Amino acid sequence: MAAVQFRDLNISFKPHPVTGKVNSLIDEEAIKRALRNLILTNHFERPYKHLVGGNIAGKLFENMDGITEFEVQKDIEEAIANYEPRVELYNVFVDADEERNGLNVTIIFRLVNQTEPVTTDIFLERVR
Repeated sequence: MAAVQFRDLNISFKPHPVTGKVNSLIDEEAIKRALRNLILTNHFERPYKHLVGGNIAGKLFENMDGITEFEVQKDIEEAIANYEPRVELYNVFVDADEERNGLNVTIIFRLVNQTEPVTTDIFLERVR
């Protein structure tokens, strides 16, 4: 039996130069993109699924301190646990970057069809 392969559309929708078809992301890259989209989604942004998302945009305008880091970490962990069944979450690290007014987020997880851990880094910043 072949291993399950996770495949998502690349949201840039750039066509493949030879086939002309929309490129897709596979396994690790697909999951990394899905996690990024999940985290950046706020509650009530998706029709009929009002609670999907990390809901962290409002926290990016708070003071960058340990409390904000902890709240963002817990929100990310909860969103992944509730809405991304393709991963087993190991850890989430959030570190405030006061000079760039944002948060460095590192997520360590394992795809359910693989054994090796995967790490992805996301920089969350305020958008006007």
